[in-house]
Amino acid sequence: MVKIHPFKSIRPATEFSEKIATLPYDVLNSAEARELGANNPYSYLHIDKAEIDLPETLSSYDDQVYEKAARNLQAFLQKKWLIQDDQPLLYLYELTMNGRAQTGLVTCTSISDYTEGKIKKHEFTRPEKEVDRIRHIEACDANTSPIFLTYRQHKQIQTVTDDWKTTHAPVYDFASFHDVTHRVWLIDQPEVIEQLVTRFAQDVPALYIADGHHRTESAVKVGQKKKEAYPEATETAEFNYFLSVIFPKEELEILDYNRVLKVPIETNFFEQLEKNFVVSKTESGKPTQAKTFGMYLDGQWFALTAKEEILSDDPVAGLDVSLLQHHVFADIFDIQDVRTDKRIDFVGGIRGMQELEQLVDSGQWSVAFAVYPTTMDDLLNVADAGKIMPPKSTWFEPKLLSGLFVHDLETNDV
Repeated sequence: MVKIHPFKSIRPATEFSEKIATLPYDVLNSAEARELGANNPYSYLHIDKAEIDLPETLSSYDDQVYEKAARNLQAFLQKKWLIQDDQPLLYLYELTMNGRAQTGLVTCTSISDYTEGKIKKHEFTRPEKEVDRIRHIEACDANTSPIFLTYRQHKQIQTVTDDWKTTHAPVYDFASFHDVTHRVWLIDQPEVIEQLVTRFAQDVPALYIADGHHRTESAVKVGQKKKEAYPEATETAEFNYFLSVIFPKEELEILDYNRVLKVPIETNFFEQLEKNFVVSKTESGKPTQAKTFGMYLDGQWFALTAKEEILSDDPVAGLDVSLLQHHVFADIFDIQDVRTDKRIDFVGGIRGMQELEQLVDSGQWSVAFAVYPTTMDDLLNVADAGKIMPPKSTWFEPKLLSGLFVHDLETNDV
């Protein structure tokens, strides 16, 4: 079973919450972050992507960037734009998009649970991306953005959190990017906190990373390093835990994650496709069921339906993204490593089918593929099997905003 850990969150003063909260660092490049933060001194991007306060000629991985992030965090605290709770609490974070709500429990989760396989992953990470967050966490002495976790819904936990929301007022309630409404509640009654801690410890066998594999690896490595530096510290030391928001998987939705290719289209392309797919013209490229794909080529949408002989019961090989990768990208175009091959790019489903059409019609890309979304059950089944999904298999919306919760590792004061 898993451990959750109440903590003293660093969070916005209520009157600044909407101004501080912003999109996570990893969905913005430096130019986009500069634009968002330029006229907003409260933006958390001054902490999360502190290069926006330094010359554009400076590398975003320069030592000065991490030093600036730490100074900005302290400045936000001194100005009381950010405050820190004086006792360990739990929090609820509700996001509502297009009428659909999801509520996560904001807590800290255990590094030992991750290393023991109780917090399960489904993606590989890249060391260079880990290094950036490791340096950021170390400079700020804090987990500066949360990990997005999920678990199989537990009725008693759900009852406690639902009751709390209906009987208490949120401390934050505002709409932000993409018209998503964000609401946050403080759980500050010790008996309720203890009840939730106990329920997870007794009834929840595993948590799953939905989004944030690089942040997880970075937080874990920083925590392990600090544990070596402070051998006398107890297991309750803050650096033994990392900041997380845990959602029931039943409340989450994965959007499609589509693909565009920059490749020559051979005259026998359709013949090659028809070896493994039934191909037909269609008006709309958006697939309506699993094992079907939309393909946009030369101003026309086509439907591709996988033939029975290429289907698989394997939790990874049977994924729609795996079928497309193996039987189209690899077999026909020799695109073997989608992480490094410049002939492929990925388009989040929130951008719609028109985005795929525009990319191909512009001549920048030669063909687009629309994919039926991976399901939450797919994700959990892959993680339970100890396997890894192909890159860019999942796109979660809405995004958790950064700046609403910061976890102080408390080693600067040791």
